[in-house]
Amino acid sequence: MDLVSDSTNPSYKIESPVTPNANLTIANTGMSSPSSASNSGGTPSRYENQKRRDWNTFIQYLRNHRPPLSLALCSGAHVLEFLHYLDQFGKTKVHNHPCPFFGLPNPPAPCPCPLRQAWGSLDALIGRLRAAYEENGGRPETNPFGARAVRIYLRDVRDFQAKARGVSYEKKRKRPKPKITTTNAT
Repeated sequence: MDLVSDSTNPSYKIESPVTPNANLTIANTGMSSPSSASNSGGTPSRYENQKRRDWNTFIQYLRNHRPPLSLALCSGAHVLEFLHYLDQFGKTKVHNHPCPFFGLPNPPAPCPCPLRQAWGSLDALIGRLRAAYEENGGRPETNPFGARAVRIYLRDVRDFQAKARGVSYEKKRKRPKPKITTTNAT
């Protein structure tokens, strides 16, 4: 049963509601980037698709902001507002200080603490948006996703979520490569 083709279901045509905006340029992320060049058939990679979806979500957030914001006026504070907005869609239980399960990695019972975005998800999101900003004509020195306030916020979220779970976060250390010694037999 073919539910996709136009011949079997002509009355359901989906059109994109995106309206053009003169201030924004959304680049085609097809074969132009090195990460998608390795894919066969010219389809964008999973990362490129996610980056495009994240970028479109942020642009939509700016359009729906009151008052509407242009990308040129966006600052680190607006990025923080966006991250707070995304918290409502999170799936990670983060215990608050008064919660009896604060600091326990595996709580024995349910509690009313909120669901939030996990630190790793936020960190990856900011990385993708930072790259998308520059791909779409933004200058690295004016990138709001690389603002100091955003970096501090991400660090605070990481530390708080680690304390709430009772697990300390330690930065991975690079192991030194073992030295290979060769002896010349004569």
